[in-house]
Amino acid sequence: MNVSLLNVLRHGRTLALAVLATAAITSFASADTINVVNGSFSSTTHGGGQLGYNTNVTGWTTDGYNFVYTGVASATSGVDGQYGNVGLWTSHNNFTVSPDGGNFLALDGAYGQAPVSQTLTGFNAGDLVTVSFYFAGAQQSGFDGATTEQLKVSLGGQSLYTEVLNDSSHGFTGWYHETLTFTATGSSEVLSFLAIGTPSGVPPMSLLDGVSVTSNSNCDPPSPVPEPGSLALMATGFVSLGGYVRARFKK
Repeated sequence: MNVSLLNVLRHGRTLALAVLATAAITSFASADTINVVNGSFSSTTHGGGQLGYNTNVTGWTTDGYNFVYTGVASATSGVDGQYGNVGLWTSHNNFTVSPDGGNFLALDGAYGQAPVSQTLTGFNAGDLVTVSFYFAGAQQSGFDGATTEQLKVSLGGQSLYTEVLNDSSHGFTGWYHETLTFTATGSSEVLSFLAIGTPSGVPPMSLLDGVSVTSNSNCDPPSPVPEPGSLALMATGFVSLGGYVRARFKK
């Protein structure tokens, strides 16, 4: 076998492997964005306030002591709740809204704890589900003492936890971008966020914003029989290889 023919065959093998790899990636990697209603909490029934008492955020439900604020000014002045005005310490601690901007939730982690939740659809059993969101720790104004904040995030029957944030008295931790991965067990799952904080009596508030969810169905091993899309890619590759070989031998 001459050197030119050997180079052609080597080139052909590389091209064939590239075509097969491309076909495998195209056929078996499938990431889908799951529709989260009002993941930025921008749509409310009556502006800022206590959820389930004098306002609600579209798409989410809760019966806990949880609040929605419409920005820094809203958190500073406070919003009405069933036990009076509830604000957050915002002065002298560089308090900001999240990178998502606008409204955000403040979930009490030591009193009246209950999750905020929403039912999501569009999954397949076995899908890897990525839940992303912004999370911060703060303290209800009018109270003193260091606090801790954490979120318990659940999808269906599975629960994962954020790290524990340590917050100084009157403090604000800044925003963190969290990403947690679950496995879907059915076509619909309940997504929920529950605040966990310490100590009681000096209200630790877990802040939440910018919730998004993606589902990746690339969980099963590739089928031994290429799908039609893969076969088409392979055929194109081999046709190109044939043209290359003919061109080489005409020279």
